[in-house]
Amino acid sequence: MEPCLENVKAIRRSKEEKKLLRKQIKASHTLLKHEGISTVSKPTKSLVVANGGLGNGVSREQLQVVLGEGGDVETLIMHPHKPYALVTYRTEVSAQRGHVLLNGRQLQCGDQVVTLYLSYVDTVDSESGVCAVLPPGLVLVEEFVSLEEEALLLDAIDWKSHDEEVTVQKALKHRRVKHYGYEFRYDNNNVDKDKPLPGGLPQACVFVLERCVRDRHVKVMPDQLTVNQYQAGQGIPPHVDTHSAFEEPILSLSLGAKTVMDFRHPDGRSVAVVLPGRSLLVMKGESRYLWTHGITPRKFDVVPACDPESPVAVTSDFSNHSNLTLSRRGTRTSLTFRNVRRTPCDCAHPSACDSQQAPPSPPSLPRSQTDACRLEAEYVHSVYEEIAGHFSSTRHSPWPRVCHFLSSLEPGSIVADVGCGNGKYLGVNPEVFAMGCDRSCALVQICSERGFQAFVSDALSVPLRSDICDACISIAVIHHLSTQERRQAAVEELVRLLRPGGRALIYVWALEQEYNKQRSKYLKETREQAPPGNSTDDHNQETKGLTGNSTDDHNQETKGLTVNSTDDHNQETRGLTGNSTDDHNQETRGLTGNSTDDHHQEKKGLTGNAVDSHNPAQDPSSMVMECSKVLPVKDSPVKLSVHTNRTAFNSQDLLVPWHLKDGGIKKGGRVSKMTKDPPIDTKSPVLAPCPVFHRFYHVFQQGELEELCARITGVMVQCSYHDQGNWCVILEKTRDR
Repeated sequence: MEPCLENVKAIRRSKEEKKLLRKQIKASHTLLKHEGISTVSKPTKSLVVANGGLGNGVSREQLQVVLGEGGDVETLIMHPHKPYALVTYRTEVSAQRGHVLLNGRQLQCGDQVVTLYLSYVDTVDSESGVCAVLPPGLVLVEEFVSLEEEALLLDAIDWKSHDEEVTVQKALKHRRVKHYGYEFRYDNNNVDKDKPLPGGLPQACVFVLERCVRDRHVKVMPDQLTVNQYQAGQGIPPHVDTHSAFEEPILSLSLGAKTVMDFRHPDGRSVAVVLPGRSLLVMKGESRYLWTHGITPRKFDVVPACDPESPVAVTSDFSNHSNLTLSRRGTRTSLTFRNVRRTPCDCAHPSACDSQQAPPSPPSLPRSQTDACRLEAEYVHSVYEEIAGHFSSTRHSPWPRVCHFLSSLEPGSIVADVGCGNGKYLGVNPEVFAMGCDRSCALVQICSERGFQAFVSDALSVPLRSDICDACISIAVIHHLSTQERRQAAVEELVRLLRPGGRALIYVWALEQEYNKQRSKYLKETREQAPPGNSTDDHNQETKGLTGNSTDDHNQETKGLTVNSTDDHNQETRGLTGNSTDDHNQETRGLTGNSTDDHHQEKKGLTGNAVDSHNPAQDPSSMVMECSKVLPVKDSPVKLSVHTNRTAFNSQDLLVPWHLKDGGIKKGGRVSKMTKDPPIDTKSPVLAPCPVFHRFYHVFQQGELEELCARITGVMVQCSYHDQGNWCVILEKTRDR
């Protein structure tokens, strides 16, 4: 009997080994297909560890302990955000031992369990590169205060006290804030220089300031202090401290947990700087006046691993992949010291300086990639970042036609909502795997709080593998891009994500707000028709449309370049990275059997573009003439006009006002540089004037969206239609791309 039992055990082990081998082979194929990593069958000193990367939540320290069971490790390379690691042992025997011992090993990484699969590779390229350079004028002083001094400072911050004679305390959506000396006002990103707070700066901070003066980090003692407290997962949007408000330098003392602060130049260069606890950050010159700085809301940072024998690395040097790990965030408190400016700023960066710019002058149409980035950053991205909370509160009812598109997908489909906003479409179909991305950190945080899978990303560069999605949606996003090249690139990025046969639904605002002798709700809705007591602009009302949607025709969730928190056509647009759509956002499904709008039956030409059956054929030359009337070509820069809400468009490129009326000034709101303060009713309780934001839009004329899609190879437009002031297409990625 015993021999029989032994045979049974041997057979069982053999089945487990076969199962493990199948998973190893599958992991190897995945690495080859998506990462270009070729594995070999013969033993070598080097191994690729599938599921053992920073992208899986595996830290360097945790993986090193496990790999050490095989023997001495020579190098361990972990690329940022990748689902694998590369290890080289000192001997081939150690690599073989690790291969046997660790295949199928499970690791507990936070709330999830990952299973490691190891395969041999011939060589491992360390890919050492040039170390990141700090922005000019930026200095980081480590261990500026001692542990005892840190504890003293933290104890001196009394979050329970609300003595307005000493400080101003605010609970912002993503952090707690205290102001000393002068209150920093988030409505205009400035200070009232004639209203100092009586308490001055806390006495407990005097030794810090004296040390700053002694060490020549600053010439005179600062007179304003902002204290921010960040819990794990919280952050602050990218920004430049207002030039007219503060002198240089700006001093930031980090207490508690370390974090990573991202600095970004207007030309796109970026540097991630690790801020250890008890360190002092000094921003002067270009780093203070030109580079934005911010903290991405997340619970883990990719940082250089600490060497006990060397000081902590200053930058997150991603070029050295043999020294990266994960750092879990904790509670961090920052003390930002500044000197209030008494005279206009005359810095060397007039393009970014509010003191040296003429406020009333509207921006011009971009003539270069750099101009386009600047325009979208100011008139789309920053606005949505500021008004995210209020914006989300007005975006809660998914539109039926978008829901129909999502509900038509097969169970188990992978769907990407590029420009997801507050995630209102991510939970429409529970039988698909839906993930969203948006340029706004604040909106992504809202998605996370609602239990949706979302991440921060630009719509022009989504960090997902190619050919992975069964469907994508882009609702009211692409019309926030300011050049034709960038709009085409956004569509190409959607197509890249789609598998062959996958479909994308795209919505953009239409130039033609009157179509087939019918005016859109945007034009019909007048201020007199608006229900009383609405705290938002009339176009921002979630009114029921023809389909019974409780959405506003033009109320497109715009989360874009500068989120205006309630402009008359407050379209649910989510900027370049995830705008949700407006009334025209009715999707039609073509070749796949999806029902189309009654009067929007498509006719497909040779290019596969659909034409509305109720839209008489037009002479292409007349369409060109019409376009030239809308957007004349001039040698001098074309200034963008400010659109009058609830009226027909007189140009394709324009700024649309958004009035923030939610009980006065919204925290974090920033008044448009082109807006005059409205009169204040002296009979009413004194409230600050409602800030007005301006968002950039390129409204599409008839046929323009189809023509844009036709320029992209490997794509067929299944159908297109006009829906309550929006142009919409459903396109399919063909297999010959």
